[in-house]
Amino acid sequence: MLFGISPLFALIPLILYIVLAFKDINPILNVLLCVIITGILTNKPLLGMGAVIGESLGSFLGLIGFIIMLGSALGAILKKTGVAENLVRTVMRKIGINTEKRAILASMIASMVLTALLGTLAGANAIIAPIVIPLVAVIGITPSSLSAVLMGAGLTGMFIGPFSPQVVTIMGLTRLSYVEYLISAGLPVTVVCLIVTYIMANKIQKDTKGIYVYESTENIDINEKAGENAKRATYGFLITLTLLIVYGIYVKSGASYAIVVMFTTAVITGVTGRLSLNEIFDTLVEGASRMMWLFIMFILFNPFITFIEESGAFKSLVTLLEPLLGSGNKIVFSLVSTLTGIFGIGGAAVAQSVVMDKMFNGFVQDLGMSTGLWAMILLVGSQITSFAYPEADMLGQMGLARSKDLKNMVKFGVIVVIANVLLIFIRAFFG
Repeated sequence: MLFGISPLFALIPLILYIVLAFKDINPILNVLLCVIITGILTNKPLLGMGAVIGESLGSFLGLIGFIIMLGSALGAILKKTGVAENLVRTVMRKIGINTEKRAILASMIASMVLTALLGTLAGANAIIAPIVIPLVAVIGITPSSLSAVLMGAGLTGMFIGPFSPQVVTIMGLTRLSYVEYLISAGLPVTVVCLIVTYIMANKIQKDTKGIYVYESTENIDINEKAGENAKRATYGFLITLTLLIVYGIYVKSGASYAIVVMFTTAVITGVTGRLSLNEIFDTLVEGASRMMWLFIMFILFNPFITFIEESGAFKSLVTLLEPLLGSGNKIVFSLVSTLTGIFGIGGAAVAQSVVMDKMFNGFVQDLGMSTGLWAMILLVGSQITSFAYPEADMLGQMGLARSKDLKNMVKFGVIVVIANVLLIFIRAFFG
């Protein structure tokens, strides 16, 4: 450490990162500033950062960043071939939207399914919103209610998608298989969030009906048939993805397998949708470029966390917290670590999981806590932050739903947070 100061001072850039994450600052600039400050505090040669960045390209966070870019690339293919629109229309048509409750349920399922398949909340709901809004507006669904649907149901797709960044990250940190992750963490949290979302969306609908309405929406025929190319591409997409997922589960593939799945699925979907190879790869590059900023951010985030860890800051913090967390009480530890993740660590959910694991993994080992419980804590502690604050995810879904009703979204978010903390509390009794 610089001047021999306490390793705890290396946590200052992390606190700064969390503060700036909730401000209007470019996330890459945020991480870059924090990397530089951490490098100075830990006596790292800043002129040697090129080598550090080179190593980061092969890091776990670098892999996750690349997977996120491929997810965006796959989304672009699904949109261009008409697969995304076909899937949304099919879901809405099969469930039916002749009542408010059915319209809310159909919208929830459409959002969850597409988010799970694409591994991106904003990208999936950006495809869904223009199709869903005209359909539900006729029934009288309000923008306030739909924004809760897109937020709540959309994020649950991120909890269960086999190649969503958060799922891949938690599987990598805990060494759980996909099925083990679903049983121990993904499905329980998803069920809680879906129940709360459905109840709150209906309550918000009741409270805001006649106050907020959709105006000037275009007419969309839910029974409009998809073109032959879109149908073929949809079959190609679903069959390819299913086979690759089943094979991945069978051979217990790791995080890197997601690259093969997304790339292969995107190419086959494009080919079956009658796109030329040039069109396919142009679309892939265009889609991936939208998430380039996040890839760069993760490449920078790796040395940021590595510098802090090498300084001994996390170990010093654990020593400081030991009287509270070292009581041997799994329930106390579970609640403290979860609340620390939700309210104390901001930024991208993947980064939050990595920070939480660095901070608390030692206690997990000492307490003999099950890997499944720790996976659930990582999931809730990193993803439920989006519900705790009116930040990018929440405001983004409001924008897509054309809603300005922040008050009801904040209320909805608070209920989701409380429900998931209660879930952790109950789950902690079983180790």
